[in-house]
Amino acid sequence: MPEGDTIHHAAARIRAVLERRVPQEILTPQSRHRPERWPQRLAGRAVRAVDAHGKHLFVRFEGDLTLHSHLRMTGAWSVHREGDRWQRSRRRAWLVLRAGGFEVVQFDGPVLELMPDARTRSHPRLAALGQDVLGAAFDEHRFLGRLRADDPTRPIGDALLDQRTIAGIGNLWKSEACFAAGIDPWRPLGDVSDEEALSIVAFAREEMPQSARDGFIARPSAVYRRDGRPCPRCGTPVRQRGQWDDNRLTFWCPGCQA
Repeated sequence: MPEGDTIHHAAARIRAVLERRVPQEILTPQSRHRPERWPQRLAGRAVRAVDAHGKHLFVRFEGDLTLHSHLRMTGAWSVHREGDRWQRSRRRAWLVLRAGGFEVVQFDGPVLELMPDARTRSHPRLAALGQDVLGAAFDEHRFLGRLRADDPTRPIGDALLDQRTIAGIGNLWKSEACFAAGIDPWRPLGDVSDEEALSIVAFAREEMPQSARDGFIARPSAVYRRDGRPCPRCGTPVRQRGQWDDNRLTFWCPGCQA
């Protein structure tokens, strides 16, 4: 699943093409959206803003209408010059916005909805989101309050994936941040100090902005997808296992993550 840095990078690329422009053409090739008549409802409306919060992306139009997207495991946003080859098959496109010689395309959904601006604030899932890990400001007390409201037996690695506690962290950054802080992702929340929890988030907030700015560039990871390989810190083989109720993959070093 794309994590917050990927979504912020997509928002920046889309913003550069669409913000303060009226799309010349809006297409909804996916049949499920045709009855909703988005091209007609958005015709002549300029894009006011494009922004992200955690793993959610918003394209905001004049007239208080917003396209909300969540890519889950299958979706992707891309920006192409008109005439260039798309990164996925055209039959997989759900939305196409053309402006200024560019095409902004969302592929494979699965969450794509047009809603009034007020709904973006009252929608139960959106209203419940925690602070964006990439937010310009970060209230440590607010984060800790939500973390401590969780089940104290829940492993810290899995708790970091709860978007109500902090928005934007996924399997990659959870694993890398826990490793950087030297904390076992299997340790129950009740046994993790506030200082330790904040050190994990501090690493994510320090490292994620680069890929949010430049796009994800494959770089050597310490533990993510390195199961069976030696830990770069102590040489112990890295392990992986599904964690907690959703069985989300976690990578860690059993030798040096206490």
